[in-house]
Amino acid sequence: MQPNKIDESSAAESLLMGDIKAGFPSPAEDVREKLDLVKLLVRHNASTFFFRIDGVSMVDADMDEGDIIIVDRAVEPYDGCKAVCFIDGEYTVKKVQLNDGGAVLVPCNEHNTRFKPIPVGPDDEFLVWGVVTYIIKKT
Repeated sequence: MQPNKIDESSAAESLLMGDIKAGFPSPAEDVREKLDLVKLLVRHNASTFFFRIDGVSMVDADMDEGDIIIVDRAVEPYDGCKAVCFIDGEYTVKKVQLNDGGAVLVPCNEHNTRFKPIPVGPDDEFLVWGVVTYIIKKT
């Protein structure tokens, strides 16, 4: 797994056309401004990485196959966060439940019973590598 690091020199810049109603249509406003997606989505350039989701264990957390997640290593992990974790030599993205005895990595796919929670014990090699801050949906 090779993380894709942010390169400020190739920042994605687009035009923000203005707000768009998700209800009934209304005339489009003629408001345009430059929109730098990196500035909008990345708080810590040096510690932010992009990953493409491969698999379906997190679909109920709105992470579908082919989506891009933005992961920030500078964000402190918290109970219930979605995070890229390293456990026993492998990387995975899961919901992290923290408790006094360690952690449990929880898949988010209620319709597929083959995905089971992964308890993290004191003998496991474990690291919360980075916290998911945004999901970019593939349509």
